[in-house]
Amino acid sequence: MSFGEKILDYKEDILKDLDELLKIQSVSSKSQEDASEALKFILKRAEEMGLTTENVDDIAGHAEYGKGDEIAAVLSHVDVVPSGDGWSVEPFALTRKNGRLYGRGIADDKGPAIIALYCLKALKDSGVPFKRRLRTIFGASEEVGMADMDRYFSKQPLPNMGFTPDLEYGICNVEKGILQIEVYSNENNAKTLTAMKAGNAINAVAAKAYALIDCSETEDHQLRRFADAKPGDYDFDYTIDGMQIISKGKAAHGSTPELGFNAATNLIRLLAANFGQTVLGSLCAFLDDAVGLETDGFSLGIKCSDKQSGALTVNVGTVDIGETYMKATLDIRYPVSADSDDIIFKIRQRAAYDGLKIKIKANNPPLYVPETAPIIGLLKDAYKTITGEEANLFSTGGGTYARTLQNRGVAFGAIMNEECNIHAVDESMDEEKFFLHAQICLEAMYNLATK
Repeated sequence: MSFGEKILDYKEDILKDLDELLKIQSVSSKSQEDASEALKFILKRAEEMGLTTENVDDIAGHAEYGKGDEIAAVLSHVDVVPSGDGWSVEPFALTRKNGRLYGRGIADDKGPAIIALYCLKALKDSGVPFKRRLRTIFGASEEVGMADMDRYFSKQPLPNMGFTPDLEYGICNVEKGILQIEVYSNENNAKTLTAMKAGNAINAVAAKAYALIDCSETEDHQLRRFADAKPGDYDFDYTIDGMQIISKGKAAHGSTPELGFNAATNLIRLLAANFGQTVLGSLCAFLDDAVGLETDGFSLGIKCSDKQSGALTVNVGTVDIGETYMKATLDIRYPVSADSDDIIFKIRQRAAYDGLKIKIKANNPPLYVPETAPIIGLLKDAYKTITGEEANLFSTGGGTYARTLQNRGVAFGAIMNEECNIHAVDESMDEEKFFLHAQICLEAMYNLATK
């Protein structure tokens, strides 16, 4: 019997506490107070289990057990994204149906958070000697930028090693750098384009865009012919202020823009083909020339890749053009070997060519933990002990708490070869796979605490 199998003794207690945690509507983008309530709940349960706890400003905290100068940690978050409409079950509760566990946060990341807590309890109950202290660190604002870990690590020591169960298996030892830039002008120098709105977030492919155009009937007819010939889904409507064009695309995460269809950049390409770039203003000219329909940064002069992390990606997340301003946001995921200062310089230089300025919204450095690092070996051993298989190493353009560990930790689990609808309706996990993750997690935490 592996050590990890001991977690199955706590199965019903895990599900009971998970149900209670899911019922707390800890949507950090709407209410940090509600997210903090979820944090307080899980820390209270940890205290009741006899674990030492610490609450850092109601935004992060930890439960701890063991002795030693070194600290190992498992990082998870208890805040979630909004539920959205169209669920087949109650989103803020645990539903067991057809062998699956449903609820907002079941996979991202309340389920793994409860598992981590019970793994720490199982280790405490077993009485095994600890080589180092083991912490389960919980954050309450991961979904809105990870300021929780900045606050936590400003008051608590950085662990010597750790992992976050906030991705999929095997071991994600590389996370690309995340650079988010706003390109803007404090005037609107467009002649034909009156207004444009697109996208809701920097880190998502714009799934919808609309533009208001002041044009002649001849130009309108020509535009419709162009729309029929080009990819995309466009609706046209006459309003008192001009002709409104709605462009419908396909959403995707900003780290994988090639999987989506950008409603904004395709609409700009359509308008530029019909009217020319000049009358659309300098921002649209920049977006059409320097980005276009590309996702690799070639026309911006920043295309690059490396063996560890793959290719750089560029996503136009939002466009907002009003009467007296123009602005758009770029989400760039760059390889570990790339220089973010060089990328910024090239974008600033290219934007200036069109009379635009840039503003850095975020610049999170990449993560790279070499395969020879001790944490990799400990996690590989845990995975093989439970599954009998080797854990592969992979990279991501996304961002997890692992990058806050400053190359001392990685993402490991919790998803195993299934679609969990993370950030979508009917978020769920296969129950057997959920508890297989629990066994891997306990085996990994056992290794971190004792080896």
